[in-house]
Amino acid sequence: MARPCYNGVMNWSAIAAFLLALAVVMGAFGAHALRGRLDPYAISVYEKAVFYHFVHALGILIVAVLARTGTFPLAAQNRVCWCLFIGILLFSGSLYALAISGVRVLGAVTPLGGIAFIVGWVWLAILLIRQRV
Repeated sequence: MARPCYNGVMNWSAIAAFLLALAVVMGAFGAHALRGRLDPYAISVYEKAVFYHFVHALGILIVAVLARTGTFPLAAQNRVCWCLFIGILLFSGSLYALAISGVRVLGAVTPLGGIAFIVGWVWLAILLIRQRV
């Protein structure tokens, strides 16, 4: 049985694969189940959520692969991936909810996810600069 955690480090490759599958599901759901039910603004919000979800899930996978090659320590991978994961939850999650529900106040959460994305990418950049990769 696969373990989600090994010595305190999450199996981010597996988590990324699951998040990528979920991004495809969410995209298909938006394209098929929500077309005709949402106005053009809500569709564009939903599509933006899917796009950022997909890009950052790929980012998690790339970070996990880089860490496995020894580019930087696994503990550092954990920090970067958590930031990207939290970003997906807050940014894409709030946009999915906003698009489907129409409750605009949910958009107030979105910037927090954006900040998590930025922190994760900057953290990765610092790690790579330190390793001179």
